[in-house]
Amino acid sequence: MSRPDNKALPATTGSRVPFHIDFKAIGPFVALIVLFVLGTAINEAFLSSGNLSNIFTRSSFIGIIAVGATFVITAGGIDLSVGSMAAFIAGAMIMVMNGLVQSIGPGVETVLIGIGVSIVLGIGAGAINGLVSTRGKIEAFIVTLGTMGLYRSLVTYMADGGTLSLDFGVRGTYRPVYYGDVLGIPMPVLVFLGVAIIGYVLLNMTPFGRKCFAIGSNEQVALYSAINVDRVKTLTYIIQGLCVSIATIIYVPRLGSASSSTGVLWELEAIAAVIIGGTMLKGGYGRIWGTVVGALMLTTIGNILNLTDAISNYLNGAVQGLIIIVAVFLQRGDWRRKKN
Repeated sequence: MSRPDNKALPATTGSRVPFHIDFKAIGPFVALIVLFVLGTAINEAFLSSGNLSNIFTRSSFIGIIAVGATFVITAGGIDLSVGSMAAFIAGAMIMVMNGLVQSIGPGVETVLIGIGVSIVLGIGAGAINGLVSTRGKIEAFIVTLGTMGLYRSLVTYMADGGTLSLDFGVRGTYRPVYYGDVLGIPMPVLVFLGVAIIGYVLLNMTPFGRKCFAIGSNEQVALYSAINVDRVKTLTYIIQGLCVSIATIIYVPRLGSASSSTGVLWELEAIAAVIIGGTMLKGGYGRIWGTVVGALMLTTIGNILNLTDAISNYLNGAVQGLIIIVAVFLQRGDWRRKKN
């Protein structure tokens, strides 16, 4: 018997699944390629080995911090204190290492103790942010805004309003951590790659990562699903603090100093890298490799501004701010389309 509307039934067997390209996933990679093409067109020196090494090395600091921020934002949080935290940790490291020179000398032991101090302080600072926001039931924005001012004031006090400088002998021992390389690949890049791989595995291949996605998507549903929301969110801030400490460890030998201006706007750059990499600012969705590309994009933009006189390099912060606004606007539009 034929159908009244004379329309054939849809095929249920033997049909091919249409090929689908996830433009949201590949978007940051395409944008990075476009930036590289633009940089090459502006200045031929852009693709020189020295300039590319500079781009990848300088992106490592923000990239490592941004990997930690990916966990925090995916779980529905925010951390505005990372730049001030880095400055405080750097200042503490320098003071400890300088103090040890008289007793054990400027050798490897002194550097290792300084690195240990950085890790302990990073984990502790992250735990403070996490515990105060979860146990104290205070918005993470307010908590980390407060600790941002706290850490910045502490490093200013430690430096007596000036600059803390690393002992020259210790600086010579510590120098390879930033300026060294393995098979021509700079040490900061290798550390960045290692942190990104570990972050990807932790976020995408473990129960902890799935809990981060669940909490960011709907915290109440996560609670009903017997997820310890406070513990998971606190752990994301601890991961963030650890990433800040790792970034600081490879940053200190670069300049060998710390002051109240160290790490200024790092929180803006880290959040920008996360957002333009595809992670949803409202939580529930995150991409580690997108964050890596986002960090490279921000550094590349700054590098291009340095290579051209068309736009002042002093507008780099303005460009990053605009990128965040546009990225969040596009995400909002994408979320609305899915909702409808």
